[in-house]
Amino acid sequence: MRVKIPRREIILFCSALLFPVASLCAQEVGQEVKEVRQDVEQLQQDVRELREEVRRLQEELHGFRRNSFPQCGMDTVAPYVPHRFIHRLGIEARPQYVFPTNPFLQGENERWKPIQSSFAAHLKYSFKFRPNTCADRIYGGAYQGFGLAVTTFGDRKQLGDPVTFYVFQGARIARFNPRLSLNYEWNFGLSAGWKPYDNDYNSYNGAVGSRVNAYLNAGIYLNWSLSRYFDFIIGGDFTHFSNGNTKFPNAGVNTTGAKIGLVYNFNREESDLTKSLVKPYIPRFPRHISYDLVLFGSWRRKGVYVESGKQIASPGSYPVAGFNFAPMYNLNYKLRFGVSLDGVYDGSANVYTEDRIVEYDYDGGSGTSGRRFLVPGIQHQLALGLSGRAEYVMPFFTISVGLGTNVLGRGDLRGLYQVFALKIDVTRSSFLHIGYNLQNFQTPNYLMLGLGFRFNNKYPKVRH
Repeated sequence: MRVKIPRREIILFCSALLFPVASLCAQEVGQEVKEVRQDVEQLQQDVRELREEVRRLQEELHGFRRNSFPQCGMDTVAPYVPHRFIHRLGIEARPQYVFPTNPFLQGENERWKPIQSSFAAHLKYSFKFRPNTCADRIYGGAYQGFGLAVTTFGDRKQLGDPVTFYVFQGARIARFNPRLSLNYEWNFGLSAGWKPYDNDYNSYNGAVGSRVNAYLNAGIYLNWSLSRYFDFIIGGDFTHFSNGNTKFPNAGVNTTGAKIGLVYNFNREESDLTKSLVKPYIPRFPRHISYDLVLFGSWRRKGVYVESGKQIASPGSYPVAGFNFAPMYNLNYKLRFGVSLDGVYDGSANVYTEDRIVEYDYDGGSGTSGRRFLVPGIQHQLALGLSGRAEYVMPFFTISVGLGTNVLGRGDLRGLYQVFALKIDVTRSSFLHIGYNLQNFQTPNYLMLGLGFRFNNKYPKVRH
């Protein structure tokens, strides 16, 4: 006889048997999830500790510190160094060829021999931005300093052996490897100790008219880091000596040649000569328009053409004063462009030798005895012009060039003019201005010595 067991009881019986197993499985799964979470948390903690350990090791092994250059946008590891600059002392020898630009240098002198060569010895101090800093990346390893030089032309009696004091700046053009680079450098200063033209004792010297002359130099060279302390440099340069048209004669002396030298780096580290894996982030430059106002003055001499077509020196010196106002568009860290409104009073403008207004009797040894030099009214000595400007911006110094024309001006003041200037930072909103004005790319005009002010300056502060 079959025994019938109700389905309901069978289901209940099976459920009772399986429930402990299911409950046990659920507990095991929950425990595993909890353990996995704990493992993940522990792993995250280990990663954080590992990062801190790596950072600590970097600080110990490479001298790295966090947030060294916050203004450069770095929020990660950045280089830490005890000194912001590398201080350097250099010596250079510069054998030069003298361009025969006037009869005196060509051989029409007391010795009746051309002056074709010169030699200069230089002693220079500079400080350089350390590698892998914001300033180094932005300005290409810029360095700046001052130097002292002694130059000889092999004719001390007629030219002298001038001593030159100057400021200079240079930077990389190209880097071939961490130890070898192609650099440029400019020098600007004053040279003293010249033997100038003298009608009685040095009448042949038509090149130099003053005992003190401006010194301009520019060149390119290879820089090879021999060791942690020493750099070897070799290259070429061009030099110009002139008094800026403040005295006659003003033909000047121009030379070109080689430069060979050795530089000692006082506090350079071995790591400065290796390529760093960490580079500071350079934030985007805030483009803006700034406004430069320059007030300048100087003095000058003037050559006046007479009836025979010969140019003779006018008497004495004449005052020069003027201003430049230039809105400048700051394109990036190193370039500015703009337009300048240029006004000038030139006391030598349109000086002539007839139609008497003001008379001078002058005998300066130039055949001017008894000749009357006449000064026109002030309306003939004022000019207003417009010029395009471009500036190369570097730490402490800015090089400015301009090309313009006078829209208001008479006689001598008509035509194109060119401006070359060096701006030396004094404060964030002021600078010294040392410039020169040429006419029609060849005729010397006047010096521009003055003070400048910069408004709406939003140029970022770059940590050195």
